[in-house]
Amino acid sequence: MPIATTSATFDVALNRRKALMGDSGPMALIQNIRVFSIACFACIGGLLYGYNQGVFSGILTMNNFMDHMGNYDSTDPADQTRKGWLTSILELGAWVGTLLSSFPAEQYSRKISIIGATAIFIIGVIVQATAVSGGHNSILGGRFVTGMGVGALSMIVPMYNAECAPPEVRGSLVTLQQFAIEIGIMVSFWIDYGTNYIGGTGDTQSKAAWLVPICLQLAPALVLLVGMVFMPYSPRWLVHHDREDEARRVLATLRGMSVDHELVDLEFLEIKAQSVFEKRTVAEKFPHLQTPSAWNTFKLQFVAIGSLFKTMPMFRRVIVATVTMFFQQWTGINAILYYAPTIFANLGLSGNTISLLATGVVGIVMLLATIPTLFYIDKIGRKPILTIGAIGMGTCHIIIAVIVAKDQHAWASHSAAGWAAVAMVWLFVIHFGYSWGPCAWILVAEVWPMSNRPYGIALGASSNWMNNFIVGQVTPDMLSGITYGTYIIFGLLTFLGAGFIWFYVPETKRLTLEEMDVLFGADATARQDQERMEAVNRDIGLDSALGGVEYRDEKGKVSGDQYSE
Repeated sequence: MPIATTSATFDVALNRRKALMGDSGPMALIQNIRVFSIACFACIGGLLYGYNQGVFSGILTMNNFMDHMGNYDSTDPADQTRKGWLTSILELGAWVGTLLSSFPAEQYSRKISIIGATAIFIIGVIVQATAVSGGHNSILGGRFVTGMGVGALSMIVPMYNAECAPPEVRGSLVTLQQFAIEIGIMVSFWIDYGTNYIGGTGDTQSKAAWLVPICLQLAPALVLLVGMVFMPYSPRWLVHHDREDEARRVLATLRGMSVDHELVDLEFLEIKAQSVFEKRTVAEKFPHLQTPSAWNTFKLQFVAIGSLFKTMPMFRRVIVATVTMFFQQWTGINAILYYAPTIFANLGLSGNTISLLATGVVGIVMLLATIPTLFYIDKIGRKPILTIGAIGMGTCHIIIAVIVAKDQHAWASHSAAGWAAVAMVWLFVIHFGYSWGPCAWILVAEVWPMSNRPYGIALGASSNWMNNFIVGQVTPDMLSGITYGTYIIFGLLTFLGAGFIWFYVPETKRLTLEEMDVLFGADATARQDQERMEAVNRDIGLDSALGGVEYRDEKGKVSGDQYSE
């Protein structure tokens, strides 16, 4: 009996869309200026994330902050652990935030969830501002709550941008998240450098030196909180929640086309096909959860998370998302960002002001390195950029380890070696800026099917934050205890990351989110699922919109354009 293949439908859809949408690159961003502008605004969430990553590295070295928080800068292992907690508590909160954000993102929309996460972030900043009287505990509690907001934003904003973006610029728009993170990091470094002078850099330093950097982040957070009220809902979320007319209008507005344009119609039908398929799958496998109530959605999230581990194609997505984020953090990037002034002092730079200045350069070079990726990620692809970046970062780590092993006890007489190591740190962040910074988040945002996307992204982001927390916690002890061995460990793990990307991760550029099912092999998981998708494509008119597809019997013979009954 002739059967239409799911992959044939998607092959025709892919070729038709490529013919209509044109090339990727800078011109594609100009042609999609509406969605580009919306994505830029949503990425204020990334700005807040980056600012929090960077701001504390400078605050930790300020004399007045140490006076309020107690000693944590000695070589005593207990003090180094305390220093680790002051920094890494943010990441622990972010890990919790990513896990808790999946349900509201699915039930109440990506848009509403961004607003809620921003409100939580603001509460955490206000708690931190009370640390003048509350001391150490206020910083820990405030940074934990702030981390919950940041973690939720790190999961929801890439999802929102990916679901609003057309395939030809999706990579660039998700890259905006990393670009915004790096703007936040750079701004925080230079704000720390400037406020360090308030009241003087010694014992006379004012508490405003560290309170101002903490409180300044309230301004962009309030802008995001209010502005998101006027942003559109994700068209994919609207379709999945049976608001199809609104989804079509939003899709047309985002693309700058009429509602009945062929490309809008094709993308809408592909989105609808995936949504209907997943709803029918739930209805058949879990009929008691098919009613779209909040309670059923809450219970269904556990079903969705469980389904990530039940089939090999879905489990492959789990590995891609979680292991990519593992390697991203164990490149050592956040060890550099969190403890850059300390690291530069260990490399022979004398004086807190000089170390803060060198830290400011880190923010600038990483930001500039991201710009080319923003425009060309969808032309070059994810795999070559990630692989080259990892090899570059690993090489920098090994060179730094050699320099430190040779000269760590004689920086005064080997200042050139110290500056060479500093230059390698700057080169390291350049390699990260164009590669693992943006591309890791792109993979996490784009590989999941619709019903699993909030939970899959949360799983990947939670891997990021948990490893982020571990790196932030152990780095002070590593730098104090094994010195140059720290860079050897990071270097070897980064080389392993290059191998993982090159030999395991598939290329995903210029594919729709729905076509990821074919790429990861989901069209071969079960005949029942394949037939269900074929029925959906017929029922909603996707095959008709594509002008028909070929049908083959069990021997592979083409039998024309008739559907089997």
